[in-house]
Amino acid sequence: MPTASARTQTITFTGDVTATQTNAALQNPNSPGVNQLLSLAVGTNTIAAPAGGATPVAVTIIPPAGNIVPITLKGVAGDTGISLHLTDPSTIALAAGVASFVLAAGNVVTGVRFIWS
Repeated sequence: MPTASARTQTITFTGDVTATQTNAALQNPNSPGVNQLLSLAVGTNTIAAPAGGATPVAVTIIPPAGNIVPITLKGVAGDTGISLHLTDPSTIALAAGVASFVLAAGNVVTGVRFIWS
């Protein structure tokens, strides 16, 4: 039986603005359902989607608590990229057919969690 995944994002405002916005993401009936703990080397690191036939529609990248090393998301190694938060999780929705992406690290980062859905 394949693994299915469903993702939602909830943003809650309090204070001068009080609101809650919930956004449902594409459900994936053929999710890899993989939770990986990897280390990043200094420089560019190609992160490949898990093998095995299941197709991810998103990946959540969770740096280790207390991380102080800059991590940059790139499409390819030469790309300028986008700096990720040092410790907050980042969920990236993937276009069909995305098999890998690049994370550039300013130093070694041990214990980066990748949740593929």
